[in-house]
Amino acid sequence: MGAKGCSKRQDNKLNTYDWLCDIPDAEQATDYVEVQFKNTRKGYYANVSKLSLEKGDVVAVEASPGHDIGTVTLTGKLVLLQMQKNNVRIEGNEPKKIYRKAKQSDLDKYEEAKAKEHTTMIKSRQIAADLGLNMKIGDVEYQGDGNKAIFYYIADERVDFRQLIKVLADSFRVRIEMKQIGARQEAGRIGGIGPCGRELCCSSWMTSFVSVATGAARYQDISMNPQKLAGQCAKLKCCINYEVDAYVEAQKRLPSREMVLETKDSTYYHFKTEIFKREITYSTDRSFAANLVTIPASRAFDVINMNKRGERPESLEGEAKPQPPKRDAQDILGQDSVTRFDHVGSKKKKKKKGGSGNSGHNPPAANKPQAGSNPNAGANPNHKRNPRNNNNNNNNNNNNRHNPRANHGGDKNKPSDNAKPHRPEKPDA
Repeated sequence: MGAKGCSKRQDNKLNTYDWLCDIPDAEQATDYVEVQFKNTRKGYYANVSKLSLEKGDVVAVEASPGHDIGTVTLTGKLVLLQMQKNNVRIEGNEPKKIYRKAKQSDLDKYEEAKAKEHTTMIKSRQIAADLGLNMKIGDVEYQGDGNKAIFYYIADERVDFRQLIKVLADSFRVRIEMKQIGARQEAGRIGGIGPCGRELCCSSWMTSFVSVATGAARYQDISMNPQKLAGQCAKLKCCINYEVDAYVEAQKRLPSREMVLETKDSTYYHFKTEIFKREITYSTDRSFAANLVTIPASRAFDVINMNKRGERPESLEGEAKPQPPKRDAQDILGQDSVTRFDHVGSKKKKKKKGGSGNSGHNPPAANKPQAGSNPNAGANPNHKRNPRNNNNNNNNNNNNRHNPRANHGGDKNKPSDNAKPHRPEKPDA
């Protein structure tokens, strides 16, 4: 409201986005202004006095009798388009005028009249019940100056409320106007939360209500449960009509449900259809589910064409195509495990206890027999190290270092003279 009509914010369901607000020529295209009142009532008034009006201004407009208080919701060239959309004719009829911007005294009277609306509605319901009228008064709206009241009521049959008008006029001392509304309009006025968890469409953005038929639910394969199909207004939910066109278009590309598929073994009848998956389930019995087979729509068309040529396939599925193996989601990093840090710590402790000191995939040195070493030393736990063996190994290494033949010449595969095989000693008893 504070963006001079350019704001996309919707304060109410009748708000209109003025996409021509930043065009200079569109601002002065017409003198007509759209004014909104309580609930869903709107009117179009002529700005004869050339007042500088913007979206959100509170104005006093002409009414019969007296004046009414409303809020400017649209100005400029877009008002003419809205009048054309709502079938408002200005030819041959004198338009109602905007008197002035609302003063503080006008706003005080307006607030005083609004404060009486709820008590007036409760009392009028009791009066209608005393008169034995089969009707429900859903809302009351006072005019801005408090001289007139509009009573919105719901009735399944025609109601003779002439006596009711006389009693209401004597009780409230105002001019009475009766206006009949539907169940969906009443739900929009009261408001509420739908089964989807959001605010009711009729109370948030819907302004025109289209009749909803049960055929729309059948097209979408919705269960024919009255408690699930009905909304808070006890009528069919308006949202049933939202996707019915998409379902109708999708079903045009599927085989008819009346088609019967024949194979060499049996006859299959339509059981159910997954419209957007394009999968059809057939049953061998027309009345209940028996030997259910689900095939794609392309396969169903192929079988229908074969039946028309007098051919019958051996099975309804046809040749089963090999499907790639399904890969289940695995936790590669192990982040879902609560004890993932405990395993790492235990492995480190085991390595420290072993004391092998080897890294990677190298086998332990105890498994490789070396010259001058005892091959049975690692295998026998009772074997004790002999200091003589260590001295002999050291001497052999020193001799190999100073022997040029052992390092640079001779046969590499020939063992050195100094490297004598050591006989393993018997373990101590």
